[in-house]
Amino acid sequence: MLRLDEIARLVGGKLDGPPDLVITGAAPVDQAGPGDITFAAEKRYFEAARTSAAACVIVPEDAPELERPTIRVASPRLAWAQVLEALAPKPQHPVGIHESAVVAEDARIGKNVSIQANVVVGPRAVIGDGVVLCPGVFVGADCVIGDGSLLYPNVTVMDRVTIGKSVIIHAGAVIGSDGFGYVTVNGTHRKVPHIGTVLIEDNVEIGANVTVDRGVCGATRIGRGTKIDNLVQIGHNVEIGEDCLVVAMSGIAGSARIGNRVTLAGQSGVAGHLTVGDGCVVAARGLVARDLAPNSFVSGFPARPHRENMRVIAATHKLPEALESLAALKRQLTQLQERLERLEEDLPAPGELR
Repeated sequence: MLRLDEIARLVGGKLDGPPDLVITGAAPVDQAGPGDITFAAEKRYFEAARTSAAACVIVPEDAPELERPTIRVASPRLAWAQVLEALAPKPQHPVGIHESAVVAEDARIGKNVSIQANVVVGPRAVIGDGVVLCPGVFVGADCVIGDGSLLYPNVTVMDRVTIGKSVIIHAGAVIGSDGFGYVTVNGTHRKVPHIGTVLIEDNVEIGANVTVDRGVCGATRIGRGTKIDNLVQIGHNVEIGEDCLVVAMSGIAGSARIGNRVTLAGQSGVAGHLTVGDGCVVAARGLVARDLAPNSFVSGFPARPHRENMRVIAATHKLPEALESLAALKRQLTQLQERLERLEEDLPAPGELR
């Protein structure tokens, strides 16, 4: 529970309402009740906020008067995230090593760790201070898990993988499995050994059931602050820069290079050995089939500049009408050809003109 004046101070906003009003929860604008706080970041939500049952609404600084308690801030979405964090129940992880966990004798375990039921920590692994390994986590030999990292149930970290500080990996993710590499000889597929590793830098978050393949040689790398949604595939020797967003069901093929602050929207893909420059945005279901210059905004399959792709889509919608017009023109041409043939038949032969 928080008072409105406490929330206003937390988000650096201007309060218009009773400072001692107690907030017990947070909810969307159309679902909020009398004890809830909500937010309206854009004009289209202001009317819903005006009639909402919420106790208070977080709004932009230039929002109109809503005739109800408000907190005005420069960034409602940021303020909303701060409020949710303050109201969220704090997870309780038991400090210590569960009796069912299997921890190698030569593993190095930091202070205040939580190694829970049925966790396996392999030989020579290093587990930093404050790390949480939820039930069923597997950490292979020679791995490093940085301070404050959290691995949810059934995460698998294969041998020789390095994970930085304050990394969150959600349930079912597999980090460091072999990449998809084969040499075909006489119709038979021979496996290419993957002797490289994976390097995940600080403050990365990886969603549920993500797979990150290890390098053939060298490392598959995920840069600091990058956030990866559920069900994403990252191939061997991929390099992803800092502060990127990779949305659900996207795939990045082997040896692709993704710059800093790149957004790959849902179900997008990047072909192997390509470079996507800093600041690029690939719209949902876009396929990057050639290098992208920095700050490109592309969409489509294959991806092209977004405005060009929108024109292509608009033209595609007119295809039925265009085909009908083409068929009509073809009929007219056929009729004209038939008339011309009849005229030629009716003309006298050259000798008859004398």
